Amino acid sequence: MTKVVYSSDPEVQKSLRHSLKDAAAFATMVGVGETYFSAFAIFLKASTPQIGLLASLPPLLASLVQLFSAWLGRVTGHRKRLILIGASVQAFAWIPIIFLPILFSEHAVPLFIACVVLYHCGAHLTTPQWGSMMGDIVPLKRRGRFFAVRTRVVSLVTFIGLTCGGLVLQFASSNGRTLEGFLGLFIIALLARAVSVYHLTRMHDPSGHVQIADLAKDQRWWSRLRQSNFARFSIFFALMQFSVSIASPFFTVFMLRDLHYSYMQFMANTGMAIFAQFLTLNQWGRISDIFGNRRILSATGLVIPLMPLLWVFSQNFWYLLFAQAFSGFVWAGFTLSASNFLYDLIARDKRATYLATHNVLASVGIFAGAITGGYLGTVLPSSLTFGGHTVSWLSPLLGVFAISAVARATIVALLVPKLREVRNVRPISFTNLIFRVTRVNALAGMIFEVVGPKPDKLDDVRDDSL
Repeated sequence: MTKVVYSSDPEVQKSLRHSLKDAAAFATMVGVGETYFSAFAIFLKASTPQIGLLASLPPLLASLVQLFSAWLGRVTGHRKRLILIGASVQAFAWIPIIFLPILFSEHAVPLFIACVVLYHCGAHLTTPQWGSMMGDIVPLKRRGRFFAVRTRVVSLVTFIGLTCGGLVLQFASSNGRTLEGFLGLFIIALLARAVSVYHLTRMHDPSGHVQIADLAKDQRWWSRLRQSNFARFSIFFALMQFSVSIASPFFTVFMLRDLHYSYMQFMANTGMAIFAQFLTLNQWGRISDIFGNRRILSATGLVIPLMPLLWVFSQNFWYLLFAQAFSGFVWAGFTLSASNFLYDLIARDKRATYLATHNVLASVGIFAGAITGGYLGTVLPSSLTFGGHTVSWLSPLLGVFAISAVARATIVALLVPKLREVRNVRPISFTNLIFRVTRVNALAGMIFEVVGPKPDKLDDVRDDSL
């Protein structure tokens, strides 16, 4: 089998091959470990508000670490060192996750949440420095090809890890050893991240540092920022994260606690969304390149409010598999277009700060949404009486899903019309867009990691003045 050459520089070529091996090891950790965080919390008897906290607090605190990492990279000039520290912290976080439920079972849930905070903080300490280093290592002419291969590696291995994790938990639970099943998966995740750290140590870090834009500008700069397309989009995205997170952390609770799914059924439901993304991502990417991202944001934004309502209409297992497939199809387009739209908006030398700021706003939205959903899940009734007739439903979480749908629809209706396309693109109707994206290529690849489009000529909508 012929090896693909990404660079004529042997040192760079070696680093990129280690990056692919790092990707496979990292994806193994995510597939067998991180994917089952919520399921493990439910096994530990976490309440609905605690599940909301688990889904929201770690990303919020970790996003602040990302800002710190960007600043620290500029001050120290060290990228690889920060990458290795962050990755090692993430690997270390698995040790208390494994032992604390055994040693301190009475306080297992809050301790688990604290460990997950440490886990995410390690990851976010790495993120801006890794992106900066890879931007310097990967040759510009081979960037799209390399990241496409890396994305396929991450996607495939994560999916395999998710599937194997479900099989292990199903076998363990059927033999009354569910805790041992979870701990076995987490040990594998720890070892996988350790392998990932090893491959990161073998990578070459060329000279350079994260570029940070000065935020201490005059009043006119702040006025331009508030009125910029970047600000409008970041506010829209943060509010969408808020509305989505009202419901999203609690689908796992609904499946495992209220529907009494087995771990195999849970794995199948979760994997179905990934499979739908696998089928459609390539088509979404082609449409994004030719017709722009705003049209995809608008089209998928019209459908996203329906996603949680599909869970309200029926709880049949096969029906929900269809709902997840439809959800994966829609979210693949929204996530890809949102990521590309953001990359188009920001000048290259200012991305570190603005991406970190965008991520902080999104994390605040996730935190607020999950806390709201957790509270609603405890106060909403499971039945209502009208004129002497009582209507009951399976779980108060169905009311949470309905409220999330209303919030999503409101934000899309109010804010999407205010977004402007960044690039000069061809127009396309909604009907033609749907026709194009449903021309499925089964080898398209899944969406776990989105790489921005190749440099293109941007119009004056991009916020170069920020």
